[in-house]
Amino acid sequence: MSEKKKDVLLETDAEAIRLAKTLLRAARFGALATIDPDDGAPFATRVATATDLDGAPLILVSGLSAHTRGLEAEGRCSLLLGEPGKGDPLAHPRLSLKATARKLERGSDEQARAERRYLARHPKAQLYIGFPDFALYRLEPQAALLNGGFARAYRLTRAELLSGGDALAALADSEAGALKHMNSDHADAVENYARHFARAGAGKWRLTGIDPDGIDLALGDETRRIFFAEPLKDGAAMRPTLVAMAKEARAGLAE
Repeated sequence: MSEKKKDVLLETDAEAIRLAKTLLRAARFGALATIDPDDGAPFATRVATATDLDGAPLILVSGLSAHTRGLEAEGRCSLLLGEPGKGDPLAHPRLSLKATARKLERGSDEQARAERRYLARHPKAQLYIGFPDFALYRLEPQAALLNGGFARAYRLTRAELLSGGDALAALADSEAGALKHMNSDHADAVENYARHFARAGAGKWRLTGIDPDGIDLALGDETRRIFFAEPLKDGAAMRPTLVAMAKEARAGLAE
């Protein structure tokens, strides 16, 4: 009688979920695999990525591209996120998502929010995002496999990947104004967030996103993800949380 195969996947814990969410939120690009409608074979390409408020990936694609044809014919797709660094590329964390792509209707509130968040991550896309043959797609995660490095593999559910709670709806209305205010009037605090909480170098960092779980920052091609000590319970919690973080960062950097 053959022995039962040992499950190589570890039990998903809070650390694994945070790493997966970090890879999702911090990514600027990924490898998108679609199904070729001509022969049913898998077809992979590189795409620029951002995230919606809840963490679902957003991609901007041209109707002339082969992978867009694939998404239009079959919404099922896969997205690989995670950047290799020095040494063995397989030793660095990466996240493989199974998702269903959904085209966002131009002119809808959902599409407007997605466009704003995408441009915050990729400002140069302003040059072509309005072209009639370009469209934003939201990739609805179904499940994911996280490889955190050697012998550190985890399976994650949609609920473990995405942010939820009452704050989502409130942030949909208030995030844009908060980002503009922080980047314009409190650029010093934003830089302090990056330096203190993310251990990043000094520079003109800017906030690119605020969601129930944390904030996203960028400096050129560099990105950082910072999680709140506690998820926002509602929209009213955003301001005091950012103020408290600014005070903590300023005090920490002064030591």
